Amino acid sequence: MEWINRDRVLIVGLGLIGGSYARALKRLGYYVMAIDTDPQAIAYALENGIVDEGATEVDSAMVGSADTAIFALYPRVLKEWIAQYQDLFKPGIFITDVTGVKGCVVYDVQDMLRPDIEFIAAHPMAGKETSGVQYSDARIFHDANYVVVPTSRNTPEAIEWCKNLGQVLGFARISVLSPEEHDEMIGFLSQLMHAIAVVLMACSDNEHLANYTGDSFRDLTRIARINDAMWSELFLLNKDALLHSMDVFESEFDRFRQLVEDGDKEGIRRAMQLSTERRAWFDK
Repeated sequence: MEWINRDRVLIVGLGLIGGSYARALKRLGYYVMAIDTDPQAIAYALENGIVDEGATEVDSAMVGSADTAIFALYPRVLKEWIAQYQDLFKPGIFITDVTGVKGCVVYDVQDMLRPDIEFIAAHPMAGKETSGVQYSDARIFHDANYVVVPTSRNTPEAIEWCKNLGQVLGFARISVLSPEEHDEMIGFLSQLMHAIAVVLMACSDNEHLANYTGDSFRDLTRIARINDAMWSELFLLNKDALLHSMDVFESEFDRFRQLVEDGDKEGIRRAMQLSTERRAWFDK
């Protein structure tokens, strides 16, 4: 279904990602409504033309008028919201999300939904080291990846609609993964990276490091400035996949450490050559 037939968009959760969705969709002419418990977020969005309507409490008329809804909430809050307010949605609405884990969310939401509502999950692989609607920017989607995460309960129409949403928002690449495939990939590509950055920053309490560092340390630790409430929840909800990625990393790190301890220059070079070859995949 083309987006032209779903002009009234409701965004629940108006932080960085929800706000960036709002900016992109409003700029394209969609009527954007938002609900967020933070009155300052709603006020900022209204004052700056990011949304057309906003509320700090669930507005039954607003929810009931939406043609589609995008949830930018923590996983637990998303499920609670759906359980409490889904009766307000009009029949036939498509709803989607932006949550960073899927296996513990998608099936629960689909199980509780009315049969005339379809939930098709998605994950925009974009963000910043800042949070809040005041930092929202639709440009973060450009050159970024967007993952659609369907199950056997999703219709082809909803899957295509969700892909089209990614295109409308301006994402460069759109992929489709199952919830299980998504969580395995995200455990390695995102969660392990954040864990490494957090641990790396814990290795030294020298507050003058910024005076000496080059780009390499800054690049590696860019994501260490982290939303601890959100990421701790995501880590634990995807614990098995993250622990597996941590184990693989620990094993490879120990192997590389042994090469250094043994003075094995050729082994070190082979490891570096392999990393160079694999990093080139990202430059295609």
